[in-house]
Amino acid sequence: MQPVRGDAPSPRTPARGRYDVVVVGGGHNGLVAAAYLARAGRSVLVLERLDRTGGAAVSTEAFPGMAARLSRYSYLVSLLPQKIVDELGLRFEVRRRRISSYTPAVRDGKPTGLLVDQADGARTAASFRGLTGSDRDFTAWQEFYARTGRVAERVFPSLTEPLPTRDELRRRIDDPAAWEALFERPIGEAVEASLTDDLVRGVVLTDALIGTFTHAHDPSLRQNRCFLYHVIGGGTGDWNVPVGGMGALTDALADAARTAGAEILTGCEATAVDPGSPGGAAEVSYRDAAGEHRVGAGTVLCNAAPHTLAALLGEAPPEPAPVGSQLKVNMLLRRLPRLRDTSVDPRDAFAGTLHLAESYTELETAHRQAADGRLPSPAPSEIYCHSLTDPSILGPDLAAQGFHTLTLFGVHQPARLFAGDPEGARAAALEAVLRPLQDALDEPLEDCLAVDADGRPCIEAKSPLDLEADLGLPGGNIFHRDLAFPYGDDPADRWGVATGRPNVLLCGAGAVRGGGVSGIPGHNAAMAVLGR
Repeated sequence: MQPVRGDAPSPRTPARGRYDVVVVGGGHNGLVAAAYLARAGRSVLVLERLDRTGGAAVSTEAFPGMAARLSRYSYLVSLLPQKIVDELGLRFEVRRRRISSYTPAVRDGKPTGLLVDQADGARTAASFRGLTGSDRDFTAWQEFYARTGRVAERVFPSLTEPLPTRDELRRRIDDPAAWEALFERPIGEAVEASLTDDLVRGVVLTDALIGTFTHAHDPSLRQNRCFLYHVIGGGTGDWNVPVGGMGALTDALADAARTAGAEILTGCEATAVDPGSPGGAAEVSYRDAAGEHRVGAGTVLCNAAPHTLAALLGEAPPEPAPVGSQLKVNMLLRRLPRLRDTSVDPRDAFAGTLHLAESYTELETAHRQAADGRLPSPAPSEIYCHSLTDPSILGPDLAAQGFHTLTLFGVHQPARLFAGDPEGARAAALEAVLRPLQDALDEPLEDCLAVDADGRPCIEAKSPLDLEADLGLPGGNIFHRDLAFPYGDDPADRWGVATGRPNVLLCGAGAVRGGGVSGIPGHNAAMAVLGR
């Protein structure tokens, strides 16, 4: 089969008219699948709509004239198995953050906060005691995360194995109380039963709400699924900093795929997938600057959302449209700002996750406001400073002058809040998430912001609608759709990547065991193709 040509020859002509595998989407999962399959001797073509690979996992100089490579969209790594790094021979490093989190607070009219130092239990215990007045919540915190840690040790290795059934995973966890708390009952029940302090409860609950518009007692258990993926990564739950930014990972993956023999064409947008007759070849239509083309495939792997795949197949969507629920803000600072809580060094407070307006009550209030169609105020968010752990993302001049990056991720910001007036709503949402940050600071944030080559403050915000426009994420949903528990009971779907079309598989975040920067869906789709 020869590609169908437009009026002019394509500058991105595939080497052949048919491939064993065509991967739609050159994000990190698509690149993982391409690298595994090419290493196994399959002919592989990757079609990427944008002019670069990486999808949401990229490093970008977002501010003109400022040599700072920000992880513009995805920004931390937890779920990427070392197995994938080793098997693909990736030159990629992550660094563990010593400070897990800092949460500013006001108690008895005085600024204080909760600092969780992973390397100093005594310091963490003292911080809990100073905030709550006793050791009760610190002891409960240790017990709570010891239990999730045991679950992580058992569940994480299964993510790159054939999909277990529900009963198999429950036996593997071998802890009825943990299974009940995480898989059967709303996570809010476990949080409330274990912890008493409102702020401490909120710090725990945030992991159930990242990019997921839900609440502690949602009977659908969407919050539980989100929480589970946030606490099992690496078998430890650590969220680590990618050295060189997220682009370092996807550049390494693209190199691994090309070295193994995969072809990667950027600027090529898939427009249709024809699965063909049962047992026959599929066909992918795509367009580039030269026109419309087609290429044949034994198997098509889709690294886009299931909603997008349905459109490519010309089918009705399999479920309601996905809804994203976050505001991503990137900043470049001339220096770290001073905090009202003088007991903590800003280099500690910003090195881990700095929680803002994320007490249990504030999170619930913000959810109710957003559900009623209003932007939350105060708006919950969490912040961290990549450059404290990995200064390599800064140019030498910026690093020498003490510049730093800040990444803010706001929760409870569903896409529909931005639909009527995208520009105005984004500006209002940015103001709402910055207000709690300013309340925690002892100086104006604008005094610390760097200014780019055009004289503008170095700050940008991305709403769910921006993520849809920039990255093709339906509704701006960073997980492609609601996360699923990591089990399945369909014997025909051994790897959790099936679509109902034998020669069309998911390899992106919308697969079972998808979501986050993990490479797991890409690995699992490749294993399904190889029959392993």
